[in-house]
Amino acid sequence: MNQYIRGGALFAAGMIAGLLFMRPTQAQDDRLTGIRINHVGIFAKDWDETINFYTKTLGFKEAFTFKDKDGNVTTSYIQMNKENFLEIARATPERPAGLNHVGIWVDDIKATVANLRRRGVKVEDARTGNSKAPLTNVVDPNGIRLELLEFAPESSQKKAIDAWR
Repeated sequence: MNQYIRGGALFAAGMIAGLLFMRPTQAQDDRLTGIRINHVGIFAKDWDETINFYTKTLGFKEAFTFKDKDGNVTTSYIQMNKENFLEIARATPERPAGLNHVGIWVDDIKATVANLRRRGVKVEDARTGNSKAPLTNVVDPNGIRLELLEFAPESSQKKAIDAWR
């Protein structure tokens, strides 16, 4: 019996010493959470060549497209894997070929916007985009646009992700 009492006392003494000497405090984690890269937006100088490269040469699938009022395709989402896309739009004199933006999928757009504002980042309230996903934009110090999106169940991206096989 003495052995159990001595063992319990030693355990309790170790716990108390640990609390006193280690001084546990709550870690302050300042990272944004619930975010991941979802897509890269590209302005294509040659639409057909670009779409063929990604779909035929690399074997990715065209997940969905957007058309203008005349029925012309303006943007195509190419699905590389379940959760990653390339957003291909036509280059114009005002929008030269190359990188357009990086799409970042967030779990909660309102909370992310609020968190960014607390950090002093200029960010507009979210609006609903063509894909029915709430989105907003932030520009990094290099001028690269970061498109923040939340994928609601009715969004084109969420539907493509859920349909992936």
